[in-house]
Amino acid sequence: MSSTRSVAALDPGRSVVEQLRERVAAMERKPAAQPVPTLAGLADLVPLHAGATYAVDSASLALALAAGASQAGEWVGFAGCADFGAEAAAELGIELSRTVLVPDPGEHWLEVTAALVDVLRVVVLRPPASVDERTAGILDSRLRTRSAVLVVHGHWPRVEARLSIEESGWSGPSAGTGQLQERRARVVVRRGTRAPQHAELTWPGVRRLETGDDRRVRDIRRVTG
Repeated sequence: MSSTRSVAALDPGRSVVEQLRERVAAMERKPAAQPVPTLAGLADLVPLHAGATYAVDSASLALALAAGASQAGEWVGFAGCADFGAEAAAELGIELSRTVLVPDPGEHWLEVTAALVDVLRVVVLRPPASVDERTAGILDSRLRTRSAVLVVHGHWPRVEARLSIEESGWSGPSAGTGQLQERRARVVVRRGTRAPQHAELTWPGVRRLETGDDRRVRDIRRVTG
């Protein structure tokens, strides 16, 4: 995986540092709160906006929130995600050649995340410990300046929205051996004091099931993320 970022391929005949500086300058000119590409199944449920932070409780939701931007040609990054699943990411449409992975930033996780925010559109962070308001504020300010999105796998003091999986199951063969075909999850989105919003999503592809959908998915095992 590469550690440079550009919507288009980098020019091998020019300095990588120079091209990254141009990218940073371009991001600084983009206003905060502008829409960031989101998967169709999530667009109405939790549209992403530059400068905002979103919290999730599972790796699958983290990948889903990063996938839309990656499919649109943006660079995305993952910090502290030692269990990053490249196959699952690719299945969702995340372009691995435009993905930066820092599996274990250690005690320097804040500095590493800030550096990723400087040059990437969406950064997924799994912080190593609880985060206080002051530390979160450092990244909040950076996000607004760079017009990036932060997706936190875990707790974060202030977020635009929190996404959680309430229950999840798989469909597959009724007997004998076979391959799991589809995952169905009930997701809840919480925003401040508003009433929670619920939705049924299916993987792969993250498609939203509307009320009245007559499909039936038989749970054959319980999962947590």
